[in-house]
Amino acid sequence: MTKAAKDIVKAAIQLPESERVQVVEQLLASLEPVTDQDVDAAWAAEIERRSREIKEGIVRPILWEEVKSRARERARGGN
Repeated sequence: MTKAAKDIVKAAIQLPESERVQVVEQLLASLEPVTDQDVDAAWAAEIERRSREIKEGIVRPILWEEVKSRARERARGGN
């Protein structure tokens, strides 16, 4: 990694979490290829399927706070 990149990372780490998320989202978006209609259609079908499963009670959604908590626990070495 270049010094410039290291400096950017060092500065980004100092930002509040919400701003770090925005930085990550923008960086990832800059890597995404041109939109593919087949991929968009597949995602639309997946979203419809998941929404239907929630409405029908097949799956139970998990609150974002719980997902973050579980991820942090796993990152610390817990299960």
